Amino acid sequence: MDKTAAPVRDPAGISIDGRVLYCFGQWTVRYLQDLEKSQARLRLPGSADITLDMAGVASIDSGGAWLLLRIVERFEKDGAKVTIASLTPHAAELLDLLKQTGFTRDKLPQLKSAPLLARIGRSAHEGTDYALNMLAFIGAIGRVFLRQLIRPGRIRWRQISDSLAEAGYKALGIVGLLSFLLGIVIAYQGGIQLRQYGASLFIADLVGLSMVRELAPLITAIIIAGRTGSAYTAQIGTMKVTEELDAWRSMGIDPLELLVLPKLLALIIAMPLLTVYADIMGVLGGMVMANSQLDLSFSTYLQRIGEAITLNSYMIGIGKTPVFAAIVATIGCYQGFQVSGSAESVGRRTTVSVVQSIFAVIVVDAIFSVAFSYLGM
Repeated sequence: MDKTAAPVRDPAGISIDGRVLYCFGQWTVRYLQDLEKSQARLRLPGSADITLDMAGVASIDSGGAWLLLRIVERFEKDGAKVTIASLTPHAAELLDLLKQTGFTRDKLPQLKSAPLLARIGRSAHEGTDYALNMLAFIGAIGRVFLRQLIRPGRIRWRQISDSLAEAGYKALGIVGLLSFLLGIVIAYQGGIQLRQYGASLFIADLVGLSMVRELAPLITAIIIAGRTGSAYTAQIGTMKVTEELDAWRSMGIDPLELLVLPKLLALIIAMPLLTVYADIMGVLGGMVMANSQLDLSFSTYLQRIGEAITLNSYMIGIGKTPVFAAIVATIGCYQGFQVSGSAESVGRRTTVSVVQSIFAVIVVDAIFSVAFSYLGM
């Protein structure tokens, strides 16, 4: 028995015999790495004619054909004339297709960063376009609202009720918990400083005024933007991807009337109520911490709260919430209508909705604070 082992041949590769390159094996994506290594080892001196013999190739796909074109391009760049022999009709068609439609290094688009002025102009154009589209969306909502005021029978009470339950009742847990914890944090951090000056009683003023005027409306709006505004975007965006909105329009149903306006009205109703609830929970959190940290009795704390919080301060906090609600609902619904293409677009627009809603709420709250300070309120 001959124990001399036969040389192991690669499943795909290229062998050299003079000026002829013999291609063999499976020229497919599966063996593309082996083929890459094999062609990288090719060394042919001079610039004489070269023949690529494809008779030994069992099968070839687009990956193998693409590599074959790269080999031809490599030797032609060195000045050699390359001839491909023994091509099957399938391989010849594949090569012709790649030559017509495939990318080469020369055809690849050159990505160049735009000049600073061009980027500024593009950003300004996109911002202007967004503002105009948003104004048009708000105008369309106003038109639908006026139409329902003229004809109250068109008001979708059931949709408003369902949206009110989703945006209001089901949000009580998270709004109450975070407001309670926020009251604890304010009382703890402020109480440490006030106790050094013997002014522990004024912790009630600090917690009450900060929660009622600023923090309760703001934290409620931020929670609603992340919880409810994103849900509005995802719901409307998914319905647009599945073409449900187009089906509604074909039946003469206005999506603004059935989807957007009920959500907007429900959130405008729910936000002030949630803010009142957040005020109560924040004051309770501060009361618990003041009692445990500063030995301030509940009755003393509540008495001081009644003296510190005026009706004017309370109404300032509550009065901002319908504006916050309108911002969150409008941006959430608008971004839902901007979804296009796929589920990826739904996720992207949902993220944009939350970010823009929170940003807009904080900016508007800052404007309110400056305006109230200027008016002496």
